Amino acid sequence: MPPAGPAGMAPAPVQGYDTPAYGAAPAYGAAPAYGAAPIVADPYATPAAPFDTTTPFETAAAAAPAPVRGISGLTERQPDLCKASEQASAVGQPASVIPTLGLTRSFRVVEFRGIEPQDYDPNRIVFRLDATGTITQIDCG
Repeated sequence: MPPAGPAGMAPAPVQGYDTPAYGAAPAYGAAPAYGAAPIVADPYATPAAPFDTTTPFETAAAAAPAPVRGISGLTERQPDLCKASEQASAVGQPASVIPTLGLTRSFRVVEFRGIEPQDYDPNRIVFRLDATGTITQIDCG
């Protein structure tokens, strides 16, 4: 509450947020002291269609391509298409036995921590070796 003035007098007015700093507040609905800003056409704006009620999101959704089933370009992995189970006796043998197995199809030897190309051939036998050069796994790929 503002401090009271001398006895019998109203308190002194205090500047608040609701009273203007200089003079009285303009009447409600009074014209501003400055003129209206001129309307300038934007040369880069594209005019909208007069009855276009679609949003950009609806337009983008309508133009979406049809869904694709599956992933194109990948070969489905077939179980033992390369007949790797016929070479199961080589597991635990050194890698030097691979040429003596009499393989008639293509094969790949993947050394321990070696780089393996990512091309997949379901008819190729893959021999995986450990750090000592022993065959630990035989599969297709």
